[in-house]
Amino acid sequence: MNKSEFIAKLAEDAGLKKADAEKFFDAFVSNVKELMANGDKLQIVGFGTFEAKDRAAKSGVNPATGEKIEIAACKVPSFKPAKSLKDEMNK
Repeated sequence: MNKSEFIAKLAEDAGLKKADAEKFFDAFVSNVKELMANGDKLQIVGFGTFEAKDRAAKSGVNPATGEKIEIAACKVPSFKPAKSLKDEMNK
């Protein structure tokens, strides 16, 4: 399912116009990105937790040349599903 298909389903299930569902979806995604960029996390009970995690610097190898490179520390987005979501996936 792609974004437009998801928005159409969201609009149908919630009884909204597609334009309103798309505004809601875009606002949700924007807010999650902003929260994670600010170091906050979003916990949705029964669904999961969105947060940014720190990834330490490390050494790596360029696969094309074989030369060693240093990979800088960075923040990466993370999603940890709730137990109820995991259980639903494994019915």
